[in-house]
Amino acid sequence: MTPLPEASPSQRAEFIAWLEQFAAYVRDVDYAAARPLFHPQVLAFGTHRDVIAGVDEWVKSQWDNVWPKTDGFRFDTEQVHVLVADDGRMAVVVAPWTSFGFHEDGTKFDRPGRATLVFHRVERKWLCVHSHMSLNRGVPQVSFGDRPVKAG
Repeated sequence: MTPLPEASPSQRAEFIAWLEQFAAYVRDVDYAAARPLFHPQVLAFGTHRDVIAGVDEWVKSQWDNVWPKTDGFRFDTEQVHVLVADDGRMAVVVAPWTSFGFHEDGTKFDRPGRATLVFHRVERKWLCVHSHMSLNRGVPQVSFGDRPVKAG
């Protein structure tokens, strides 16, 4: 059987850096900084909508319903899997993540999940063209945090 097309160490490092940068933007609730990481017509799945087309719609329907209401978002980079197509133009990243949610009384709860991200290489830059982020089973879907949006 042919093995999975695992990324080279340098390719893996490039995607780990992307994940860490994106996670920092989520923690900062900085939509403006995160937008350039994604293709403008990105297709996404999320908690609040089944299929979301485009970054602008994703910000309104998903990011704005999650990022300000949660805290501490991070990818578990030790557990990340990166697959790169033989021609080097497409890649898939499978990554578990952690964050904190807030109950109505303000107490925190663990809010772990997982992500599948599909990338397309455009002029030496990886753009995410598909994202599916979901909470682990049994994790409350609603969080009541109220952090300010840094930049829309």
